[in-house]
Amino acid sequence: MEPMILLKYLHVLSSTILFGTGVGIAFFMLMAHRTRDPKVIAGVAGIVVVADLIFTLTAGIVQPLTGFGLMALQEVSFRAPWVVAALLLFVFVGACWVPVVFIQMRMKVLAEQAVEAGSSLPEEYDRLYRRWFTLGVPAFAAMVAIFYLMIAQPALWSHA
Repeated sequence: MEPMILLKYLHVLSSTILFGTGVGIAFFMLMAHRTRDPKVIAGVAGIVVVADLIFTLTAGIVQPLTGFGLMALQEVSFRAPWVVAALLLFVFVGACWVPVVFIQMRMKVLAEQAVEAGSSLPEEYDRLYRRWFTLGVPAFAAMVAIFYLMIAQPALWSHA
């Protein structure tokens, strides 16, 4: 397979996995949270942490590698405004994602402890959920913006 086609294929595929996994995880965590059932939350949180580590992490590594490869093949400058904006947004998304994974892990532990104790979810769980949600909304918006930048490649400002 031609290198350009292979890189494009992997770039689109990994972006689909990255975005789709993010949306799926958010949906399932939100639905689990709405039950307020610690057993459900513990099970779902455990699954989404594994999915994040397998799919999101892998796609998050493949994305910049294939993107840089495509830029090299097409001789696109790292100083192109849309590239700068996309890279900044990608770093922002990663900065939101890393704490989210740890938050999900802690939410799982808190839910498991509530199951073992036969109690309801502690206040710490609710604080973590709010933080999880607060990090997820701008990360999702940034991912949508990255898709736009990749497709439109707008001249956001002049560059040399």
